[in-house]
Amino acid sequence: MTEDLADQPDSQLVALSLAGRQVAFAELVRRHKAGLHRLVARIVGDEDEALDVVQETFVAAHQALRSYDAARPMRAWLSRIAINKARDWHRRKAARRFISMFLPLDRALDAVDETPSAETLAADRQELTNLSAALAQLPTNLRETLVLRTVEGLTQAETAEILGVSEKAVETRLYRARQKLTAILA
Repeated sequence: MTEDLADQPDSQLVALSLAGRQVAFAELVRRHKAGLHRLVARIVGDEDEALDVVQETFVAAHQALRSYDAARPMRAWLSRIAINKARDWHRRKAARRFISMFLPLDRALDAVDETPSAETLAADRQELTNLSAALAQLPTNLRETLVLRTVEGLTQAETAEILGVSEKAVETRLYRARQKLTAILA
């Protein structure tokens, strides 16, 4: 008798995955990939790069599955991993940019072109582009808080848990993020 994994709670899928059922982890990925992609895309500011970060998130989650606490929501646990992976991505990008300043000019053609594709640019509306640019100018802690609360629609408590800060810190960061975003867009 085969059970329908779509009806299973996340904690049961974790248990099945730990028992060797690969389809159980695939169901976890199916459930959470869209939300994580939205979150990561807003943090890193690039849809294509977000796909890579989300993939790294699920690889890391699979490796750390034994440490998952079933008392916590899977979404919060995965979001925490995704934010850490997005931070790693930002650090790697900054390091690549720094190193590329010292590459000889003859190696400049070998450097990675990080400009978005023509299809991506054509598909984006101008308002969304402006907002994404403004979000990118926010400090990381403010950007993450704003994305989790307003884009992902998480509660203040969920956001605090994911970021590892108090609910009051989330409230303060959200206020500051909105003020800075308003100033940038003005």
